Amino acid sequence: MVFWLTAVIILILDQGSKYLIKSNFNLFDSVPLIPNIFHLTYIENPGAAFGMLAHKRLFFILITFVILAIIFYLYMKMGKSNKVLDISLGLVVGGAIGNLLDRLLTGTVTDFFDFRVFPIFNIADSAIVIGMIIVAYQFIIKGEEF
Repeated sequence: MVFWLTAVIILILDQGSKYLIKSNFNLFDSVPLIPNIFHLTYIENPGAAFGMLAHKRLFFILITFVILAIIFYLYMKMGKSNKVLDISLGLVVGGAIGNLLDRLLTGTVTDFFDFRVFPIFNIADSAIVIGMIIVAYQFIIKGEEF
């Protein structure tokens, strides 16, 4: 239950934030919240992080479905409940579905968090990265098993 709840919350936060940005900004508008440190900057990213593999929409859609299938398989295989893994996998799934929806509907991913020192990103990206860090920690450091 925690897995699904986490995934749904991330999906709602991600899609809601993207809707607010698209509704209130024009493409490439930027509003400094902390000048020269943190801005909200609206872009449409046709690729992955750093704009890599731009315009490879079908590739990203297919790879997302494969990754989601693997995660669902591993989740179902986890016989016992582990709240930390449930939450971390929920973060990854919610984020992956959020960016997948963008790619399916528009062909690009809406990004807007701009810290000026690395590429602009969104809530889905954050959830995926945080979730994967927790998963890696659980398996590499703590020795968890599925």
